[in-house]
Amino acid sequence: MTFPSHSLSCSNTLENCACMHPLDTHWLNQRCFHQLGIDVELTSVPSGQSLNLPSPTAPVKAFNSTCNSHGHVMSCSWTAFLHVRSISSLQCPPLGLESLRVKDTQLRASSYKRRGLGPHRGRLNIQSGIEDGDIYDGAWCAQYEDKKQWLEVDARRPTRFTGVILQGRSSIWSWDFILTYKVQFSNDTLVWQPAMNGTKEAVFEGNQDTETPALALFNESATVARYIRINPQSWYENGTICLRAEVLGCTLPDPNNIYAWQQTEQGTQDKLDFRHHNYKEMRKLMKSVTEACPDITHIYSIGKSHMGLKMYVMEISDHPGKHELGEPEFRYVAGMHGNEALGRELLLNLMQYICQEYKLGNQRIVRLVKETRIHLLPSMNPDGYEMAFKKGSELAGWALGRYSYQGIDMNHNFADLNKVMWDAVEFDFQNNDKSKLINHYIPIPEYYTSEDAFVALETRAVINWMQNIPFVLSANLHGGELVVTYPFDRTEDWAPRDDTPTPDNSFFRWLATVYASTNQVMSNPDRRPCHNENFQRYNNIINGANWHTVQGSMNDFSYLHTNCFDVTVELSCDKFPHASELPIEWENNKESLLIYMEQVRPPIGVIRDKDTEAGIADAIIKVDDIDHHIRSVVDGDYWRLLNPGEYEVTVSAEGYNPSTRMCRVMYEHYPTICDFRLTKTPKQRLKEILAKGGKLPKDLQLRLRQLLTTTNQVA
Repeated sequence: MTFPSHSLSCSNTLENCACMHPLDTHWLNQRCFHQLGIDVELTSVPSGQSLNLPSPTAPVKAFNSTCNSHGHVMSCSWTAFLHVRSISSLQCPPLGLESLRVKDTQLRASSYKRRGLGPHRGRLNIQSGIEDGDIYDGAWCAQYEDKKQWLEVDARRPTRFTGVILQGRSSIWSWDFILTYKVQFSNDTLVWQPAMNGTKEAVFEGNQDTETPALALFNESATVARYIRINPQSWYENGTICLRAEVLGCTLPDPNNIYAWQQTEQGTQDKLDFRHHNYKEMRKLMKSVTEACPDITHIYSIGKSHMGLKMYVMEISDHPGKHELGEPEFRYVAGMHGNEALGRELLLNLMQYICQEYKLGNQRIVRLVKETRIHLLPSMNPDGYEMAFKKGSELAGWALGRYSYQGIDMNHNFADLNKVMWDAVEFDFQNNDKSKLINHYIPIPEYYTSEDAFVALETRAVINWMQNIPFVLSANLHGGELVVTYPFDRTEDWAPRDDTPTPDNSFFRWLATVYASTNQVMSNPDRRPCHNENFQRYNNIINGANWHTVQGSMNDFSYLHTNCFDVTVELSCDKFPHASELPIEWENNKESLLIYMEQVRPPIGVIRDKDTEAGIADAIIKVDDIDHHIRSVVDGDYWRLLNPGEYEVTVSAEGYNPSTRMCRVMYEHYPTICDFRLTKTPKQRLKEILAKGGKLPKDLQLRLRQLLTTTNQVA
């Protein structure tokens, strides 16, 4: 790339100098070159002196300029050399067709078959509905099959377009994709300039199938323009003209726009590491957090992936490394599907943020750290992530990296305890036998624990983790939609979708609403649906089974096998957002991530032996009218998630008399205390005394004589 001589204007420093860019008529400073994807270095030398260039092959242009004093502008005389170290088209981010930053009104087409195949559907990775002909089809498809058809994108600002990514049509009924295409640029939609390959109009290669993204980069003479058109030239012989697209480009400042401030996207003020981290970089970042906050953080591993990558967890607590009496355990899990990368980065951001704010004395964060033991698992499927990461955020497609290295979808890989529970209910209905009825702590079937079971190492590691730590509340971070789902995730009769609530449905709906209503994108009433479901009709929350049935989900397993309540958060339409969008996504989700953790303030208590004050483990806590129980943990403490109200709670434990009391749940941020002290049954006391070889106390001797007398009278 060459730069013809243009005058430089300057103030008091070289960094404030600007030059007129040769590709358009806008004034740009050094920062603007970086926005163009041009890696630059500005060096000043006194007039008349020579400069040894670092690379003889680097394109160089020298500018001579004299700045006169005008008001506050200093007088200077120097020569500025602009070294273009590299020009990388991939430095320019996507405009945002996939992430929906590009609005429907910015997309036009020469023609389209019907509304469901309109230009607004021509977005990279958009997914179609299962019904052919509905309004949610999987591409833009032209009405006519000729070389005059086009899809147009309005960037709304002068943009240096650097490339295009294409996919074919998402459909279970059709097989349509573009083989070759041309590209044109315009500033007014009247005069169009084609992308050139030397002296000829460039023809770019498209797709070989419907799903694999195909990247085409423009040469260095790419035109700065506002509009770009994709013009198909050939297509699959048994198909028609259909495509999904993303456009790469660097937007430029427009001095003619007096409302430029309105075009500035809101980022974040938080100083966090906003980029995608591979395995080594993730480990390095987590280590840096523990070094910055050694008193409240601890890293541990719950196991290894199939390829031997450790599954690291960041623990955050005022006393890391141990469970404290009365302190609830909370977890976030991300990366179950390796290509859904946003959750991974949000958890890395979250651990950095908590560390920074704790050190600054942010009282909200200090209270959270002191009152909760937080566990963050950024990558449940590290093997899958590494596969997607190597391809890149726009080229991984919809499924690459989703599965484990063994090809297992971990979202369907947990033990199906729903079937065990519903089979017991059916057995009771047919035989009037309640002996097999169970609504909590359902044991894992033997077939699932065998070595031959098709269970991922990563899934087994997470199950062991769940069993070893008494989690109370959790969320599973996914991507590809904007909605929060809650159990049950599986329908009872194998229907494709059906509302299948748990006994704790009202509280699950509250948890889902807490996250969705505070998420800046989900709560935006003007946003458009991501793919083929309009979840705004349900206030951005839905019963998982009512969306689509999932057998063996982590949420259902967590609810039926442990005390933990778990929801799934679909964070973004784009599974793998470009790094440039991570600051915005952090701001979209920051409040939601924090306020969701704060919901782990249920009625808590400690169940103790009335005589010894020792904690009673494995006691069963029953709430009247809610057919789902929980159990106390090793020290006798428990947490029962409930909506505000008054509840009749009964606690029972082996060898003890049951105890019932009313527990009131309040709206305050602090938990409601509801302790129990249980007395041993006479039988249990007798067993313990005899086991120790002791004598019976008088009250037990009296009870024993009464029991014997009653028995003789009956005989």
